[in-house]
Formats: sequence, C-alpha cells, structure tokens
Amino acid sequence: MDYDLFVIGGGSGGIRAARTAASLGARVAVAEQGPLGGTCVNVGCVPKKMFVYAAHYAEYFHDAASYGWQLNAPSFDWPTLIRNKNAAIERLNELYRRMLDESGVVLYENHAHVTGANEITLADGKTITAANILVATGGHPTRPNIPGAEHGIVSDDAFFLEALPNKVMVVGGGYIGVEFASIFHGLGVETIQIYRGDMFLRGFDDDSRRFLAEQMQQQGLDLRFHCEIEHIDREDSGRLQVRLTGGQQETVDTVLFATGRHPNTESLGLEELGVELTANGAILVDQQYNTAVPSIYAVGDVIERLMLTPVALAEGSVVARRLFGESASNPDYDLVPTCVFSQPNMASVGMDEHTAREQGIDVLVYRNNFRPLQYSLTDNPTRSFVKLVVDKHDERVLGAFMVGPEAGEIMQGLAVAMTAGATKAQFDATLGIHPTSAEEFVTLRESTKE
Repeated sequence: MDYDLFVIGGGSGGIRAARTAASLGARVAVAEQGPLGGTCVNVGCVPKKMFVYAAHYAEYFHDAASYGWQLNAPSFDWPTLIRNKNAAIERLNELYRRMLDESGVVLYENHAHVTGANEITLADGKTITAANILVATGGHPTRPNIPGAEHGIVSDDAFFLEALPNKVMVVGGGYIGVEFASIFHGLGVETIQIYRGDMFLRGFDDDSRRFLAEQMQQQGLDLRFHCEIEHIDREDSGRLQVRLTGGQQETVDTVLFATGRHPNTESLGLEELGVELTANGAILVDQQYNTAVPSIYAVGDVIERLMLTPVALAEGSVVARRLFGESASNPDYDLVPTCVFSQPNMASVGMDEHTAREQGIDVLVYRNNFRPLQYSLTDNPTRSFVKLVVDKHDERVLGAFMVGPEAGEIMQGLAVAMTAGATKAQFDATLGIHPTSAEEFVTLRESTKE
C-alpha cells in the first residue's frame, strides 16, 4: 500500500486524524481540493466569530458614554472587515499547510474519488492505495425548494458580500440563522428573521431560547415565527420582493437562507462500493466510525451526529489512535458544551429539562435572570439568564444553561465540572468570583428552585 491512512477532506476532523496518525508512525496523506481548514476555518466558526465581534462594537460604543467616554459618532466600513477577515483566514490556511508538512503528511490538492476498498483515484488520474481510508468531507449549506430561491444567498456567501445590505431577511432558526440575524442587526442592518416553527433553536433548553427571543426582540430585531417564504422576485432595482405566508410582503436587499446543511458525499464513489448513506447523503457508521466497508471510516459533519468542530476533532483523533495502536474513548455526546453566538450569547452543556423529564428523571430546576453589572450605568436593557437542571436522587448536575454576555466562556468551565460528575452540593460549596455573572451558577439557592 502507498499509505497506511488516506484522508479525504482537509477540515478539522480530517487534519486532526492525519496528524495524530502520523505522530504514531503511520504513512499518511490528505486530499483537499479547497482551502485547508474546512468549513470552520473558511466559512464557519472562525470568520463567523470575527463578524460577531464586529457586531458587538455597536453596543460597546453606545454603552461607553455612560462610563465617561466621549466618542465621535462611530462609522462602520464593511470592506475593511472583509479584507482583514480574508487576510486572517489566509494565514490560518498557511498554518494548516505547515502543520501537515511538519507532521510528515503528504497533501494532494485534488479531488479524490474512492474507487476501491483500498484505492483512491485523484481528479488528475493518479491512483493511490491505502490500508485505511477516512472520509471527512464535511457539509455544505442548502437552499429550500421554493420559487425564486436562487435569488437568495447561503451562509458561505455572506462572508464575501461586496456590500453590507440595508435590509436583510434571514430564513431559518438554527445556530446559523440566529447568529447571522444578530450579526446583521448589530452592524446596523434592518433585520427580519423568519422561522416556520413556534420558537427558534429547536432542541435547546426551552426557557433559554424563549429568553433569548425576548432579548433579541427588545433590541429591535424583527422575529417572525410560524412564517415561511412562498416566493421571491428580483426587481429591476436589484432588490428582492418576498411574499410570505399569510399574505405578508417585504422588500429587502438580501435573503439569507440558513435552512440546513447536507453532507459532502456526492462524487466520492462511496455507494458503489457498498458504503451506506442516509437519504440526504450522510454516511452511516457504527460506534467505531466504521462504514459498511471495513477499511473505510468517516467522521465529522459528514456523519451528521453533532456538527460541531470540537466533536469532529475528537472523532478524528479517536479513529487515528485506534487504527495505529492506542486505545481511545469516543467523545461523550451527552456532555458537549456549545454556544450560539447571538446577541446575547446562549450557551449550554448537558441535558435540558424537557429531555430529563421525558426520560423519567425526577429533577430539581434552579433558575434566575438578572441585569449584568456591566449595564448598571447604562440604559442597555439586556438581561442574563442562568439555569441548572439537577437529578433529585443524587444531586448530580445534568444540565447547565445561560443566556448573556460571555456565556460561551463561562460554560466551558461548567462543562469540566459536569464531565467530572459535579453535584449541586459541590456547586454550592464553590466560592464565586465577585462580582461576575459566572458566580450566579454557584449562588443558585432555594429562592430560585422549582
């Protein structure tokens, strides 16, 4: 065989697997036809967080006056943000290339097609053999099947808009939709977010998502639930005429579809070899990330378990270690901390109240909402919300939830405690850092218990 491991996809999971395998002495190659780093680095987590930071500055500038800062009226320049973002991403692309090179991993900048259980054919015709093949090709955003959908954009496109729109409609209620609605609104764009359900962020803690919706609406963001697009027309001016359910009509500059993602499995040749796929193209794997073909594995967004970068990194590492001589445990999918980088942030780890009760667990719920100290001198109405779900039987903390500034930063520490099996009594015995929002999690007492 030419290689011990051939990885298709140069994103988070693929590169982690390749570098881990190489560190264990394996001969490894990676095929990636696009920029290195995958969705997260190029059109996902990293540039999105840069946009989130940019959007927050409007709030910071507004609040600064109450703290004695005298500022001229700030102005925002979209091309500067895009130019600096692009430069930062190019540096990361080069860093990934250097990491592969220093690890001894061979990079093929080409499309790879799996032509056998141990064979890969590149777009230039080169055939390569490998004892093991790992598919880590990620996913891509999709458009809904509605008339005029071609006039809208998807999240990938939003990172390269030539000009900031004056008015935008964001369609969808998942991470991406909520985050981009907050980004556009924070940058001063008149923003409408529509979602076909009764509340966005389905699957998250009910109290948290309702609280977030209230905070976003209070900021002036136009949220419309039970609402869908029926048709989009482009006017001669270039603006978009959008017809919504219920006879509503809106004219906007941009429609951003954040209505789902599909795995990148087309033109890989997997089904022809017997690899099983779901209806939308996700690869079916077992608990060891094996496909139906023993030498072919898959990790990351392409298997649609949890489409989060740290999960892909963990899965890629597990596969490499198991293949090349080390024991490794699967990530705990029940305790994955996550954050929606909305304004304000919404973060969580563990089991939500609804799921716990569905599973027949007798729970105690502690919750509180408060005004963060940083807003005490300002007219900023933003409030924060914290919540703990506790198993009444053994006091183990099952879930932690927060909506508020820096919720993601705070939740990471709670995830460590919960992974170690922390109980409510141990939370109570922990001294808080005063005055911070984080201390609310160790001061929740009887007055906030349900």
